[in-house]
Order: sequence, then C-alpha cells, then structure tokens
Amino acid sequence: MWIIQWQSAVHGHCQRRWAGDTMIRVENLTKTYKLENGDEFRALSDVNLEVAEGEILGILGMSGSGKTTLLRILRGVEPFDSGRITLDDVTVEADSSQYYFSKLKKKTAIHLQRSFGLWAETALENVIRKLYATRYGDESMTDFDYASDEFGEDAMELLRVVGLEHKADHFAPVLSGGEKQRLIMARQLAKKPRVLLLDEPATMSCPRTKQEILDAIKNINRELGVTVVLVSHLPEVHEYLADRVVLMDGGRIVDEGEPSSIIGRFLEDIEPPVEYTPGARGKEILRVRGLGKRFVLLKGGAVLEMSDVNLDIAEGEMVSIIGPSGAGKTVLLRMIGGLDLPDEGTVEFRLNSEWVNMHEPGVKRMGIRRKMGFMHQEFALVHHATIRSQIASRLGVKGEHVVAEAKKRADELGISDMVLDVLYQLTDLPETEARYRLEKLGLSPEILEELFPSFPDSEVKRYAEPIFRALDLPLSILDRRSYELSGGERVRATLALVLASRPDVLILDEPFGDLDPITLRMVSNSLKRINMEFGTTIIMVSHHVDFIRELSTRAVMVEDGRIVMDGEPGELCDEFVERSHARYLQRVKG
Repeated sequence: MWIIQWQSAVHGHCQRRWAGDTMIRVENLTKTYKLENGDEFRALSDVNLEVAEGEILGILGMSGSGKTTLLRILRGVEPFDSGRITLDDVTVEADSSQYYFSKLKKKTAIHLQRSFGLWAETALENVIRKLYATRYGDESMTDFDYASDEFGEDAMELLRVVGLEHKADHFAPVLSGGEKQRLIMARQLAKKPRVLLLDEPATMSCPRTKQEILDAIKNINRELGVTVVLVSHLPEVHEYLADRVVLMDGGRIVDEGEPSSIIGRFLEDIEPPVEYTPGARGKEILRVRGLGKRFVLLKGGAVLEMSDVNLDIAEGEMVSIIGPSGAGKTVLLRMIGGLDLPDEGTVEFRLNSEWVNMHEPGVKRMGIRRKMGFMHQEFALVHHATIRSQIASRLGVKGEHVVAEAKKRADELGISDMVLDVLYQLTDLPETEARYRLEKLGLSPEILEELFPSFPDSEVKRYAEPIFRALDLPLSILDRRSYELSGGERVRATLALVLASRPDVLILDEPFGDLDPITLRMVSNSLKRINMEFGTTIIMVSHHVDFIRELSTRAVMVEDGRIVMDGEPGELCDEFVERSHARYLQRVKG
C-alpha cells in the first residue's frame, strides 16, 4: 500500500522535524489588488516567512489583514507582484511560467470552510474515485471493478486517518456537515500533498463538529507528517492546533511565536464589554405552542423530527438558541419568523393587544413582519451601493406606513391580501432563496420594487441617526460603499441596515459566525446598546459560546428537534460544551 510507504517515509522526516528542515520559505512577498474604481489595495507588503517540515503553523489576524491572500498564493492560484515562494523543491517568482504554478498546486491541497464537492456515493467510493484519479487523471471515469481491488485498502486507511472508517459504507449526502468536511480531507490526502492549507476550518460549525474536524487535522499531521498552514480568526483553534502562530495586520507579519503569547497580543486592542443592565421583564411578545415539523432527505430517510416545542419570550429579552448542528435551531427560528410552516402547532406574536398567528397569511401578519428584522448567515451589504441607498430600500420594506401603502398598490394591481402577504414574506428571505421562490411563482423581482418602493434618500438620515449613534457609527458612512469600510464598520453598518426601521424583534441566524473576537465584541456591545436604548427583543442562533454568555439574558438548548434546557446562559453554555466533548474550548478555559 502506498499509504504505508508514505507513513514510513514521513516518520523518518518527522524525526528531523525541528532540526532545521524547511518546507516553505516566503521571501519579500508583495501583492496589490486593483479595485474597480481605479484605486489600489495593498494586500501583502514585504512578507517573509518560514515553515518547518511537519509543523502546524497558524495565521491569525483581523478580517482584511491578508491571511487568505497569503494562503491562495501558497496554493499557486493567486499571482503576486514581487518576491519568491519556495515550497519543498518548487520555487515560484512573480514572473514564473504557469508550469511552476501548476507544480506548486500539485504539492499542496486546500480545504475551504464551505466546500462540499462530493459524489452521491458511499464515503469509501468517494475516496476510491480520488485515488483512481491521481493515477489515471479522471475520477468521473472510475472503473470500480478494478479500482475497488486496487485502491480499496488505501481508501479505508485514509478514512481511518480522518476518523471516518465507521462511516465507510454510508451515503455521502446524508453525512453530517463535519463528516462531509472530513471526507473531503480524506479525498485531498489521496493526492499525497506535502502541505495542507486550511482556510477557516470549521468556523461555522458547532463545538462537537469543530472538535471532530480539529482532531482530524491533528491526526493528519501526526500520522502522515503533512505540514499544515491554517488561517483562523478563532484563538481557541490556534491554541489547540498550532505549534507556532504568526500575527498579520495590514498585509504584514507583525509578530510570531508561541500561540498563547501571539493570541495575547492580538487581543490587546479588544474593547471592554459594555456593562449591561437588563430592565424589568416586559409583557410576553411571542408564544410557541406544540410546534412540530418533519424533514425527509431523499435516500436518507427522516433526518429531523421536531415535536411538541413550547416557548414564551417577553419584550426586551435577548434569547439565544444553542445546540449541535442539525438539531433544528434554524428550522425553529424560521418557523418563529413565519418563513416556514410547521406540520403542527402555532407561533403567535402580540400585535398591540391581539395575538396573531404567524402561519395564517393576511394583512395582520404583515403588521407583525414589518416590526421584525432578520439577519441570515448569508446576509451581506451590496458591494457597489451606498449605505444610504441600501437603508432607503430597507425602509421601503419595513417603514412605518409600508403595509397600508403596499395594500393600496396591490388593490390597484388586483393582488389579494393573501398573495400580497406571501410576496411580503419574500423580503425577509435570503436573496437567493427569494429569487428562487419568485421564479417558481413566475414573477420577477420588479414586482417587489413596485409594491415596496425605496424611501426617498432625503428621509434616510432621520431614521438612521439614532441607530448610528447607538452603534457608534459616524453619519458620513451613509455616503460610502461597503468596500470603503473597515471590517468593524461593515458589520455595524449591516446591523444599522436591519435596525433603521426600529424593529421590535431582531432575529439573528448565525450572521456573525465568521467574525474575529475583536469585531465580535463590537457587535456584542452594539446589540447591548440597542437593547437598552430601544428595548429591542433579540432572538438568535449562534455557536459562539462566549458571545452567548456575554450577550444573552436567557438561553434555550435544542437537541434532536426538542427543547431540552431553558435557563441562565452561562450554565447552559457550560453544559453544551460538556455535551459536545469540545476539548479545544475546555483547554482555553483551563
């Protein structure tokens, strides 16, 4: 088996690992991007770096510091302006031919956080295909009569390295998110890479899934001696995995060393938490009774059955819904927001003194929806539009008199209240999902613009001013575009976009999962100010246990489609980490 030969060779290398062998050398690397408006952005400036053979090197820094650009250059897919890269026995300079960049790609494998390119076959067959392709060049033409005998043993060994040998005969589409990520790693290892490049591994995953992925990375490094370079904004990931960490800021390496000391320097500039004083518990604003829903995945059977969910939330509460991936958190959040229908049970919001069922279309439900703000995982600012124009569009959907004015336009167009409400629902969906639903209805996005036209730009400042003040944003940002903002400004401007209409209820579905801790603290402080100043009720899903501890007034734990705990955030987060067997978090705490 070639993998046994690989392991044997690697163990010889690893014995010399810290004796000075260098796997990667970066010399005077510079990279500049030309923006569409004609400006230039210096992504990397005179970067120098060495990585030892068999080392796990962590790259830490805030968004925009150059981490991913450096990783892409090491992969051989990003040209650069000047400098030199040497990886194993391949040297690439800025003017090198594509031949040398291709050689660099053959020496490396890259793992991206949201990559799920798998065949609809078993885990074992997925790896066999990749092994076949490394020899014969085209995995789509895999001859399994031959390949299973030739590569089956090696494929099973690669599954063992990533902790998936017990899933060898499982159909890939029904694996969990973490299992799919590890299967992709096994396929990448089939290429026998000298270096594994990881861009934010497991960032959007729950603690249990993250632990499984981190352990797979450790095992790949330990058993196969593969050099690992990982980009992550999560200090706990570097603490658990990295032998050494480099800190990047403004396209430069500003420090390097032992993980805990570099993490300490990175967090020096984090702003202190805002002291939060919760007000008296308000009236109930939401009640969920006997909620149930069953999801079935083709060829996979029932993957989630939610049943008998009961929940009450009062005005001004900040409630976090926590639990493992696939537990039903987002499903529950979408049913609370009226975006998906339950199979049984009810979700009701209080509108003045009347309770309105969120699953009965009509003008009353539109009145509730107007007072809700949504942020999904996919939420982002429009790249080329000013913040002012984006807020104007948002106010056209969520402004004070929107429902009455939209009803008048709908009456003129012969659109019923029920259809109008269905169209209004689309304005709270992620853009791609909204477009898909419109296409199914045989409608174009212009119908939404006709029913819900933008507010006049001149009106935006009046709505934005108090929100910008609470978010510590200057009003000058109104006339800037997203690419002209810093990472922290961009996140707070996104919040301002949702909050400009002063929603009574803010629903957050993990929109901050890929933020560094410095920016996340800004978000936490901003949400506290919003809650204290405007009494906004916040309901959110998040895997960031420290964020939940710091921000929430209450937490609800969901497992297998059921609420299993409801109470004080700190206690529930501790229990969640314990149930997740998340050693990487316990290590940081200890």
